[in-house]
Amino acid sequence: MNDQANSVEERFDAAAPAELSSWNRQDTTWMLGLFGTAIGAGTLFLPINAGLGGFWPLVVLALLAFPMTFYAHRGLTRFVLSGREGADITEVVEQHFGIKAGALITLLYFFAIFPILLIYSVGLTNTVASFLEHQLHITPPPRALLSFVLILGLLAVVRCGEQAIVKAMSLMVYPFIVALLFLAVYLIPHWNGGILATASHVPAPSALLHTLWLAIPVMVFSFNHSPIISAFAVDQKRRYGVHAEERSSQILSRAHLLMVAMVLFFVFSCVLTLSPEQLAEAKAQNLSILSYLANHFSNPTIAFAAPLIAFVAISKSFLGHYIGASEGLKGLIIKSGKRPGAKALDRIVAAFMLVVCWIVATLNPSILGMIETIGGPVIAAILFLMPMYAIRKVPAMARYRGQASNVFVTAVGLVAISALIYSLTA
Repeated sequence: MNDQANSVEERFDAAAPAELSSWNRQDTTWMLGLFGTAIGAGTLFLPINAGLGGFWPLVVLALLAFPMTFYAHRGLTRFVLSGREGADITEVVEQHFGIKAGALITLLYFFAIFPILLIYSVGLTNTVASFLEHQLHITPPPRALLSFVLILGLLAVVRCGEQAIVKAMSLMVYPFIVALLFLAVYLIPHWNGGILATASHVPAPSALLHTLWLAIPVMVFSFNHSPIISAFAVDQKRRYGVHAEERSSQILSRAHLLMVAMVLFFVFSCVLTLSPEQLAEAKAQNLSILSYLANHFSNPTIAFAAPLIAFVAISKSFLGHYIGASEGLKGLIIKSGKRPGAKALDRIVAAFMLVVCWIVATLNPSILGMIETIGGPVIAAILFLMPMYAIRKVPAMARYRGQASNVFVTAVGLVAISALIYSLTA
């Protein structure tokens, strides 16, 4: 199997251009698509979760944000690139680790991402229903009809193809960036120190480490865009051949710089406006930071803009996670021994996604938050640990051995998984 992979790489070497082409519009589209998948509804809760730990833990998390997200997603991208041409993550796992391991990882990959897709379906329906009722003063249609129309609308974008999804997400990123900037700047006159009140108190090393231990998963999954990495890597390999790793690393670094700068500005603006007690109150009320700020300021502009921003955030994250969830489901169907045609497979997956997302969005179960938490350790294992294990064991990834970033990614992955398991069992 490795010989086959090597022969594919040799053919790539012969066909690839001698130099990497200059940055182009497609690279920008992917950069914004990655940003769009990562920065979604979770961003709107990040100021609450990250700010509750106090000033110094937040500063440490801010410093760790870029290396945590960049090195982990670069590792997963390199893993997919190490496979044969056109192979997605489920096929690369099977290629490197065998059929049984491939089936297991495909199953875990699907059940790590699919629950998040269901959560976005519920969140989207709730956001639009609330917007119609409270801002537009219109009685929303029956929940079953509303959720069906919303999900069908998003799946209509999906049916246009992967490139249409990425383009739609990249277009939706612009208003979202503007909205986050607007809110962060709007709050500047209201800065009152907020979390700075805790800056004079330097926590004991043990307390600081404990706070960071529990907060790291929040940062990791607020910037997570692993569901779209497989499609991203496949497209880069098709476009750039042996230069795919170099160009994908450039795109990833720019995407992560953008998302880290934008989100941290938003987070710090929020925590400098609200006291730790107010952040705790927002968490107790189970509100996003936008909803709490709207209530806090009684500002009609924020009250009107908040659901629109949430709608954009959830919609683009839904599209990005759909790519990963559909990829996993297709892999499960193929590995079950059934091999329908490509168009038939797309229709089966789309129909399944529509029906399940519609039913869950209509029922609106509160259990979804727990499902997301349970899926967290699996995402961490796939994003952080599997690529690092492959670097040590797979000949095609041997050139990445001995890098300090490998140790860092492995350590963060173990911390994230242990903290999530602790949160579930505590």
